[in-house]
Amino acid sequence: MVRAVGDGLERLLYTRPVPATTADRLKALLRWERGSTRRVAVLLGVSQRTVQRWVTRKPGSQGRPSPRHEQKIAELVQARWQPLIRARRRAAAEEGGVVVHTRARFGFEAGLASSDDPRMRRVTGRLNPTVTQQIFAALDAGASEEQHELIIGRALGHLYFRDAGRRAHGLHVTLQDVDFIEFALQ
Repeated sequence: MVRAVGDGLERLLYTRPVPATTADRLKALLRWERGSTRRVAVLLGVSQRTVQRWVTRKPGSQGRPSPRHEQKIAELVQARWQPLIRARRRAAAEEGGVVVHTRARFGFEAGLASSDDPRMRRVTGRLNPTVTQQIFAALDAGASEEQHELIIGRALGHLYFRDAGRRAHGLHVTLQDVDFIEFALQ
């Protein structure tokens, strides 16, 4: 399952991309643990010698972690990547709101003279701090992608279809089939 909203929020919080390869992630863990393969081994629940084999690139050695260990390494790096910058960017987003740019299928329930068939639309809008806080609270609570889409669909519906409350009162907008979604600070 694609987590477009959660991934978009994660990209918003980082200034540099998280290392993509397992080798680079191991280097980051070693840097954070001041080069101690023993400390990294304790974090991963393996022996120090295993970490040394992963780090050392000798021909014929088993220098690659198992998929389970690769997942654990990725989770540790993701959790520890730029914590102060993440906290500052999140506080700025919650205080000032964010700009959301998406291409998704928008549908709505409206009166008889209107076509309510969902259509792919490219929409950009500024979400106010209250909505941004709701999105982050849902992310912290482990909300599903559908719940995020409901929050963002309501907010973008208010901005785009109802012109910030100046028209189309009572229109219920749905957001589905997110092709992409990007968030930016104000």
